[in-house]
Amino acid sequence: MDKRLLVVGSINIDLVACASRLPAPGETILGSSFDVFNGGKGANQAVGIAKLGAQVDMIASLGTDLFTERLLSGLKDAGVDTRAVQIVAGPCGVAHISRADNGENSIIVISGANREVSAAYIEAHLEIVQHAGMILVQLETPLEAVTYLAQQAWQAKIPLMLDPAPAMTLPEALLGRTTWLTPNETEAQILLGGASIDPAAAAEKLLAMGARNVALKLGPQGVFLAGRDCSAQRIPSFKVDAVDTTAAGDCFNAAFAVALTRGDAPPLAARYGAAAAAISVTRVGAQPSLPSSAEVEAFLSHES
Repeated sequence: MDKRLLVVGSINIDLVACASRLPAPGETILGSSFDVFNGGKGANQAVGIAKLGAQVDMIASLGTDLFTERLLSGLKDAGVDTRAVQIVAGPCGVAHISRADNGENSIIVISGANREVSAAYIEAHLEIVQHAGMILVQLETPLEAVTYLAQQAWQAKIPLMLDPAPAMTLPEALLGRTTWLTPNETEAQILLGGASIDPAAAAEKLLAMGARNVALKLGPQGVFLAGRDCSAQRIPSFKVDAVDTTAAGDCFNAAFAVALTRGDAPPLAARYGAAAAAISVTRVGAQPSLPSSAEVEAFLSHES
């Protein structure tokens, strides 16, 4: 791969409480275990890319607490270039995750140092931005910075993959500069401001909002692709026994971006992403679940 990928996004420590089921509002239940994992949507995607053998830079922000060295070392050990990861006074980002035995989860994210990923900080690292083969970004960092990044990517003719999570109303200028918009069903529903509709209709509406292409992540139902660079079609998922869906969407984005950047057509790239995500849900934790390129290739060989 000639060009490096770039992830601009969050780094969190994941505090994971496990129980037989998720509690109802106001309910207290007994849990079965507690774990601490390296996470954050941005860091997950960067580590996912590195584990798949691609070169990746990260622009991000860490705090100064007991998690700092652990999170930074995790990125470096995976092969992520961290020269643009700044350290700022205060706490690191934290995600409080509740996970049920069936793999379902609910997540509350406290931004911490991720709030310091500003437009000015991105501007200070424009050389990295302008040399990227593709840029991946999410919404766990300030929207102002994401919008500025999209503008810079657009001007440099660099494809931008936007994972709109946590979902919120997005400006037209951002959507209009997005090459691949990759929401899950819940996020698509929030973006569209209405009731759930079928994937084809949702994708059509999202494209009408300005995105060049959409990869609508449907969990066990696969991925629905549509846009200017591919015909509307559903890429099926792979059937596996899921134990933890945390970071499955991040894993898909990482693998999808790697495959697109190496020249794969979108349907083939989405199949590669679906295979990586399928492997990830059979393992516990965010970054520990992310597969290597050899694992994905072996999985695809077995499935073909």
